[in-house]
Amino acid sequence: MDARGVLTVANLGVVEYDAALAIQTAMLAARIDGSVGDTLLLMEHPHVFTLGRGADERFIVGNTADAPIRRVSRGGQVTYHGPGQLIGYPILKLEGRDRDVTKYLRNLEAAMIDALAKFDIDAGRREAMTGVWVGARKIASIGVGIRRWTTWHGFALNVSTDLSYFDSIVPCGIDGCRMTSVCKVTNRAVSMGEFADVMRGSFARVFDYDEIVSAGAAQILRTPELMAGDG
Repeated sequence: MDARGVLTVANLGVVEYDAALAIQTAMLAARIDGSVGDTLLLMEHPHVFTLGRGADERFIVGNTADAPIRRVSRGGQVTYHGPGQLIGYPILKLEGRDRDVTKYLRNLEAAMIDALAKFDIDAGRREAMTGVWVGARKIASIGVGIRRWTTWHGFALNVSTDLSYFDSIVPCGIDGCRMTSVCKVTNRAVSMGEFADVMRGSFARVFDYDEIVSAGAAQILRTPELMAGDG
């Protein structure tokens, strides 16, 4: 794979899901028209359950009163997002030999597996299932969208997540699926900042970027499509 050049990484902290979706939508349009380069948005969400395109509501099996439910245009079934979970939304233009959805999904998994290895976690894939697993338990989920060969939506990796919220759903529509987290596997406190720093390096390495540059929320929110929505 040819080197991709520069990856901008923006760690936006805690962002409400609807606001994050608006940011993604604007960044997607800006990447399609070439006004921004490849960008990885990292953040956390307050409690929310999301359903992918065509997801079946029967996989919501418990009380969801503590969190809103959103149906969105990503792939996949139902999942939970909340504090302590690192969310990654890559806004990347797939070009040439990289115009391969399966290859993109496997690269997302590889980046997370690489990051988890830095914490001495032996993670891997399961046959015919998207995501990342530690033994029999799932630690990261993937649900992507691609428009005009530009990616949005992305991955969710449990760092210090309250796993009890997953009891209200059948995660990813997989019967018997149980979730785990970095802190549970390592039996130590791992901060979101610590894991996010490792994740950005692993992502850039797997996707073969030459350089990483950091952007703050103020820079991302200056994207023309977002500025056009002010007021």
